Amino acid sequence: MSAAQRREQLIAIGRQLFAERGFDATSVEEVAARAKVSKPVVYEHFGGKEGLYAVVVDREVRSLLDRIAAALTAGHPRELLEQAALALLDYIEDEPHGFRVLVRESPVLSPAGNFSSVMNDVAHQVEHILGDEFKRRGLDPKFAELYSQALVGMVALVGQWWREARKPKKEMVAAHLVNLAWNGLSHLEPKPTLLTRKTK
Repeated sequence: MSAAQRREQLIAIGRQLFAERGFDATSVEEVAARAKVSKPVVYEHFGGKEGLYAVVVDREVRSLLDRIAAALTAGHPRELLEQAALALLDYIEDEPHGFRVLVRESPVLSPAGNFSSVMNDVAHQVEHILGDEFKRRGLDPKFAELYSQALVGMVALVGQWWREARKPKKEMVAAHLVNLAWNGLSHLEPKPTLLTRKTK
């Protein structure tokens, strides 16, 4: 096995172990044992468990963000919302180990490699779409960031739930998410207020 092939093997094994057990419960010894190599081989390629974890997470982050970016091809905001929801659900379905790695608690050493940071990146992409739409409708675009976080958070939490439930079908889940989000966005009040408490 070449050095590049060995590296890919170790990444695949690390990805599976981190998905199954999490960062803390995974050891270099176990990665080495599954790969049928000595521990120094793992250290040689990654410097330790933290380095292997960083590579695994970085790949998953890029994979998910690339899928979402590639999916956003439509011109109409509602279709963009559908495409983003389906891209996330497709990733959850196609890459269950990768998704588990992202949603598990990440170590302190890797603050940028967790699901909330990935969703934050997605929210920034959505923010630009919403900002333009808010301007077009005469709504204050400074709140686009808040709404983008709310939308992406809604899709992400439903995605985590769906990962375990696996029903209804993915397309139905996406349709209901878009129904709630789009119909909610379609009837936004320019200056919303609370009924039970005064806003300042």
